[in-house]
Amino acid sequence: MRLENKVAIITGGARGIGKAAAEVFTREGATVIIWDMLDEGEQTAATLREAGFQAEFVKISVTDVPALEAAARDVVEQYGRIDILINNAGITRDRTLLKMSHLEWQQVIDVNLTGVFNCTKAIVPYMVERGYGRIICTSSVVGIHGNFGQTNYSATKAGVVAMCRTWAKELGPKGITANAVAPGFIRTDMTDAMPEEARQGVIQTIPVKRMGEPNDIAWAYLFLASDEASFVNGQVLGVNGGQAS
Repeated sequence: MRLENKVAIITGGARGIGKAAAEVFTREGATVIIWDMLDEGEQTAATLREAGFQAEFVKISVTDVPALEAAARDVVEQYGRIDILINNAGITRDRTLLKMSHLEWQQVIDVNLTGVFNCTKAIVPYMVERGYGRIICTSSVVGIHGNFGQTNYSATKAGVVAMCRTWAKELGPKGITANAVAPGFIRTDMTDAMPEEARQGVIQTIPVKRMGEPNDIAWAYLFLASDEASFVNGQVLGVNGGQAS
């Protein structure tokens, strides 16, 4: 019960990695509020409640600043605190530079980068007030090494790292840590849609010879959210099976 009595907000928690994190966090004693635009989030929260855990769903966009501020205020009014923020929401609009439209660039920037800023900005004042907080942002191996056809996505994931390292310096003295997790090739709806030949080709580049599972990332989130990571600040934890070593 490493998160007993903690209150966590997980963006993009309706499915995939975010859903796995919600499941792990509630099992570890946290109350989890899922922020997502997908209606699947309600079923995810309902399933957790049926299992005896504390979970809620709020349909919200990370681009809607007034709604985020109101939702954060609602959490504090109901639970008295926000201890953990997992900035996990993200989208892709993959295309090579020569073919990428300005709209495709901006859509990914708005959600993956500005959205992280928006959520953190809405929640951090409550963490500062209590002198405690854990901010964990989802970067990516491509934010460190780049990737063909992902100018927009790679840029946002690199930007997330820079923001976390900045927040580590600004907020560390206030009892708040900020770290990033950089997943490698993880089994999600997106990777499931890949041709099998392409998927196997990527797996061959991974030293452990398998894809990562959503729980592999959720356990990394858990460590950084726990008291065991109280001296870990401004770091990027790569969870990639050795692919990017």
